[in-house]
Amino acid sequence: MLVLLTLIVVFFWATSKNHSYLKANNIRNILNAMVIYTLLAVGGGMVIISGGIDLSPGYIGTACGAVLAALLAATSLPWFVVVIICLAIGAAFGVLNAVLINELKFQGFIATLAVGSFLAGGFSYIVVSGKTLEIKNPTLVAIGSGRIGGFLPYAVIISLVVIAVYGVILKKTKFGRSVYLVGGGKEAARLAGISPRKMSYILYANSGMLGALAGILYDARLAAGNLTGTNMHSFPAITAAILGGLSLGGGNGDMFGCFLGLLIISAFNNGLTVLGVSPYWQSVASGLLLLLALTLDYFTKRGGLGIKRRRRAPKSVPDATQA
Repeated sequence: MLVLLTLIVVFFWATSKNHSYLKANNIRNILNAMVIYTLLAVGGGMVIISGGIDLSPGYIGTACGAVLAALLAATSLPWFVVVIICLAIGAAFGVLNAVLINELKFQGFIATLAVGSFLAGGFSYIVVSGKTLEIKNPTLVAIGSGRIGGFLPYAVIISLVVIAVYGVILKKTKFGRSVYLVGGGKEAARLAGISPRKMSYILYANSGMLGALAGILYDARLAAGNLTGTNMHSFPAITAAILGGLSLGGGNGDMFGCFLGLLIISAFNNGLTVLGVSPYWQSVASGLLLLLALTLDYFTKRGGLGIKRRRRAPKSVPDATQA
């Protein structure tokens, strides 16, 4: 992934006008474009590592962004109280996902898609009544679109802190090791004294909460809550996580790889924009990039596995008659 990222950066640096691709403002644009995807990829990535799948965070983000705009417009509640309420609603949607998966035995793909596109999506329509609501709170607008020193956006800092914190949790804590163990095999996790069911509730609630945070930052950036919001952000976020090494089979990957996947896709799309490529062709090119990366990753892992097998192959035993 590092090699692929290097190739992308060198190519667009060499082909961009006046080598503008690596200028500070454009690097900021790359990081800023990653913010929403990062939050969704972290929450969804934790679920993927545990062996599950969550397609609902983008829709949850839209619903919670709509609640944010509606409460700010209709009540006098402080902005931070409204934010806490929205995060709690996001976590509640995540718990609903876990209930459908653990208690009613729905497939994760179907359960999270239904909760996201139908329940959370319908909830968004009800909350804003099909309208776009303006967000006038200056603090939230500053968090969404403001910059430190007029250069580095607050939202970028928040997203980087989130992915760093979850990276440490995965690698350095007992909880993180439990996530990997559940993803590696639920029966083995049970024998180790870990409850996969309890872990599922925690991770889906966490994914919903981070989806809500993504929706809050998205609407704060636009200073408005609407019906589309972060709906279309979930699949690209999961794509970036998988590109960064997270296995859909569970038990594999980390937040550094997830960050690399996000950076590759964002840097690639930004480079196409700098070169003036049509947005329609950008989608096609991004899909081809993903297929190329996954193909290279497949052959790399297959080759490495073959080497290990050859090294571990037992030496042939001489035939008794030859002895």
